[in-house]
Amino acid sequence: MRYKDFNGIGLSRLGFGNMRLPEKDGRIDRVKAAEMIDVAMKAGVNYYDTAFMYHSGDSEAFLGEVLPQYPRQSYCLATKFNIDFDSDYRKVFAMQQEKLKTDYFDFYLIHCITDSNVHRYVDEGGVDFLLEQQRQGRIRYLGFSCHSGLESLRWFANHHKWDFAQLQLNYFDWLYSATQQEYKILEERDIPIMVMEPVRGGRLSSLNPEAEAILHEAHPDWSIASWAMRFVLSLPQVQTVLSGMSRMEQVQDNLATFSDDYEFTHEDRDVLFKACAAFKRQVQVPCTACRYCCDECPMGINIPEFLKVYNKFKVDGTNGIKAKLDAIDSMSTPADCLTCGECLRHCPQGIRIPEIMTDLNERFY
Repeated sequence: MRYKDFNGIGLSRLGFGNMRLPEKDGRIDRVKAAEMIDVAMKAGVNYYDTAFMYHSGDSEAFLGEVLPQYPRQSYCLATKFNIDFDSDYRKVFAMQQEKLKTDYFDFYLIHCITDSNVHRYVDEGGVDFLLEQQRQGRIRYLGFSCHSGLESLRWFANHHKWDFAQLQLNYFDWLYSATQQEYKILEERDIPIMVMEPVRGGRLSSLNPEAEAILHEAHPDWSIASWAMRFVLSLPQVQTVLSGMSRMEQVQDNLATFSDDYEFTHEDRDVLFKACAAFKRQVQVPCTACRYCCDECPMGINIPEFLKVYNKFKVDGTNGIKAKLDAIDSMSTPADCLTCGECLRHCPQGIRIPEIMTDLNERFY
């Protein structure tokens, strides 16, 4: 296992995320999940991340059952407070100590700052309370996780000298989102980064054939997911990379990756970015929102807006997509598409619009 120093602590580069543990009958499968943690622990993984809301509260309870079997100094425990889930930070903190059977948390996070809640964490006293817990020794290191815009991130990062931060960071978002700017904000303030979603919720563990062929040619022995892990490991500000593992095979693959001392090169990065471009071309439709298709649609479907959501679905998966589709201002929906082909005659990009409308209809209507 590879390690990196954090204030005198040798933290494993691989962190065990406990948001996607295996389930059975609607609850965490205690046997399988405990086996996974035991394998990780014996391999040297010493950072275990959870949150009050993971698995509807069962994640913390499960770790409170399993981790005390190991010496307390052999692992670091991280959990979080989410104001949108339960705003009573005093109650939540006490419950977390009880569920996790610990007097202190090694790492504690303000969970999921967004543009809508970032000021609440400060104005409603949550940050001050947690800083006091840190002074009392109940928290060793205090940080935050971010899903906000750049201005909110910058404002919150400037509140005081945070010990660390957790950021969604992967090569796809590095190229096609604001992740590089988010990284720079934390780098400028010398805030160590714990990485979440390094394989984008699993989406980057399996690519299209063209992209995978590019990667396999460069390193036949690397898994597709390991490319994503190796990329974030190569970034200097990154401390630990979290993986939300749900199968033993994922544990084994990650352990192989994080036990390999190979240094990701500039040439490797170029290969990965080439593959990412091929992947993006395959999963997304090149709509420019010219709206030529809309004028001739007999059903009045707002085609560009539906294509925008379709692109998001192809990259991010189904979560929240139906709500986005329902929010589109349109006379009709993909379910009303006649597949008449009028739109095809007017699309400069040659997008197969009727096929996409049919796909959306079958999946979401």
